[in-house]
Amino acid sequence: MMEPIDPKVIDPGVDRRRREALANASASVPFRFKLSAVWLALFALVATLFALSGFDTAWMTANARFIAGGLRVTVLIAVLAIAMAITLAMFGALGRLSTNPVAFGISGFYTSFFRGTPLIVQMFLIYLALPQLAQGGPEWLRDLLILDAVTAGIIALGLNYGAYMTEIFRAGIQSVVGGQSDAAEALGMNYFQKMRRVILPQAVRVIIPPTGNEFIAMMKDTALVSFLGATASQLEIFRRAQLLGRADNRNLEALVVSAAIYWLLTSIFTYFQGRLEKKLSTGYSRVSTDRVARHV
Repeated sequence: MMEPIDPKVIDPGVDRRRREALANASASVPFRFKLSAVWLALFALVATLFALSGFDTAWMTANARFIAGGLRVTVLIAVLAIAMAITLAMFGALGRLSTNPVAFGISGFYTSFFRGTPLIVQMFLIYLALPQLAQGGPEWLRDLLILDAVTAGIIALGLNYGAYMTEIFRAGIQSVVGGQSDAAEALGMNYFQKMRRVILPQAVRVIIPPTGNEFIAMMKDTALVSFLGATASQLEIFRRAQLLGRADNRNLEALVVSAAIYWLLTSIFTYFQGRLEKKLSTGYSRVSTDRVARHV
């Protein structure tokens, strides 16, 4: 004789009710609390792995300040390079939107080359190839083309990121509806007045978020400057960690310290980027449908 079958086993409604109960219980917990719990669990996992790795924590603590001393050079490189990239991106975007074949061709060649070749190759081309062009030339040309490692890195970063940001700026400018451009022209504005007073102020709120992301990525890419070499006063975070870890045979510990510093640095700039985006978005939030309907 067959044993009786528990109806709960074959009743799909039981599992569905259990899932609904769990979903209701989860919905009663604030999202911030659940997010904090996830972060705490991840930090606990990282801390456990760190404790099990057997790192020389005494060495890391003693040398963390020296490695962090490269923050000044890292931030300086990133700030100067992003300023150069923004300038190039603005002119590149205007060139890409221009009907002038010279401006369109130059901007197209610029973006194609610097987006189509690796950043590290561009750094070595600027650092090593330009001095060859100055050989046998006048002194002013040698002074212009023979660059130190940090200057070459800034120029390479600015040129490379400017090419990528050209498309960001172009998309931001094109996001402004064409009717406003026509209205500005009807008011008698020339091209530059129209861009400065009407188009660009509105395009900025579209351009700022991806530009902030590019700046954060650029801060991490400043580590590539270390491959060109630098003087003692120009050592950024990664170069300091590399030299110190190699000298004391603590390469992994030095890399962990530098990674933590980069992480902290990018987290700070990410926070301020979010605040800036929130401020720029004020006044541009969409009005809900029911509020619009009440005013119709």
